[in-house]
Amino acid sequence: MKGGIRVEKSYFDGGLFEYVGWVILGTIVTVLTFGICYPWSLVMRYRWKINHTVVEGKRLQFNGTAVGLFGHWIKWWLLTLITVGIYGFWLFIKLEQWKVKNTTFR
Repeated sequence: MKGGIRVEKSYFDGGLFEYVGWVILGTIVTVLTFGICYPWSLVMRYRWKINHTVVEGKRLQFNGTAVGLFGHWIKWWLLTLITVGIYGFWLFIKLEQWKVKNTTFR
């Protein structure tokens, strides 16, 4: 208890072998499609990580899709190309914003 309020623990319950499997699968698919399916690889890893995360007793759920990310990915890639790489500095932030926007509590 903290200040009269019961605080549940936060934890992550994913396993190493499962994670390695997703990374290997994502890498194979990305290489075989010459990078076109990289958004799919990211979404699968995000889903695994977020769905195995519990914050104060509430499990998180990732609702994003590869198709949803792909549209943004093309737009971000074009902006990076047009700005001769300058927009690339914002890609990490844009990707995190998209990830958080598609994360909810179960």
